[in-house]
Amino acid sequence: MCISFIRCCILNEKKGTTEMAYKKFNDLVEACKQHPHTNTVAVAGAADAHVLGAVVKAEKINLVKPILVGDAAEIERLLKEIGEEPANYRIIDAKTPADCGVEAVELVKAGDAQFIMKGMVDTKDVLKPLVKKENGLHTGRAMSVFTYNEVPQMDKMLGQADGGMIPYPTLEQKRDIIITGVEALHKLGIEHPSVAVLAPVEKMNPKLVECTDAAALVEMNKDGTITGCDVVGPISYDVAMSKEIAKTKKFDCPYCGEFDMLVYPNMSAGNMAHKAMIICGGTKMAGVVVGAKVPVVLTSRGASEEEKFVSLALASLIS
Repeated sequence: MCISFIRCCILNEKKGTTEMAYKKFNDLVEACKQHPHTNTVAVAGAADAHVLGAVVKAEKINLVKPILVGDAAEIERLLKEIGEEPANYRIIDAKTPADCGVEAVELVKAGDAQFIMKGMVDTKDVLKPLVKKENGLHTGRAMSVFTYNEVPQMDKMLGQADGGMIPYPTLEQKRDIIITGVEALHKLGIEHPSVAVLAPVEKMNPKLVECTDAAALVEMNKDGTITGCDVVGPISYDVAMSKEIAKTKKFDCPYCGEFDMLVYPNMSAGNMAHKAMIICGGTKMAGVVVGAKVPVVLTSRGASEEEKFVSLALASLIS
């Protein structure tokens, strides 16, 4: 099956061109399966049943090739529990969480893996060696969590950032969040994404940093600091997500209800919105850390095996 057949066409009215966007997670997984090269993931802290379940499922359908890093004896035991032969997997023994992170980064540095998945280790155990200057994997941009979401009310998938990395991003960090998110969307086939910079209100209020930062980011888009996308803001969540509400509030923007990416003013807002969309709205989410030279699958402790699985597909596609 040709990859272009498993995406839906989205008309970019401003550019007058047809772009390709994924509609459902199944499309994302199918595209990854059809990729001419199967990427390898270094799994840091692989001795966990949910992590192994997702990784083995992905390996079985040729989504990724895993290298399992962690307590080798425990990894082998867990593989046997799910009916897998440990000899069929490359396993690297690492006793401590810090060692798991270092080994995973070394695998990427050596070219043996194209991206990393965080298993049963702390986030710092992976990110600390990843950003070390001598490893050559840090771009200098702020790292953030980019999620790709299957939203029941939308006819295409939605990018969102940042709900898990930078508590109170500066203007420069927000710039980087947009740039790295747009780069991910480009790799997913969205040639010129529309980006909504969210604020409590859609009208300029100089007393709200959410509004002044949004206006500054729009200016960066106009002056060429932020390229390859259209940035709109300040804009409230309801206006960004609903054509009808935008019309009622007389907010003239062709992207309302169809934005490719939402940028939240801070981590708390993004985190709460993500969880509300999942628990109350039926949204499904895949998430990766972007901003380094390779993506990192960094799902929350409460993430399901399915979320880990589709996050592997997302990371592989943007690697």
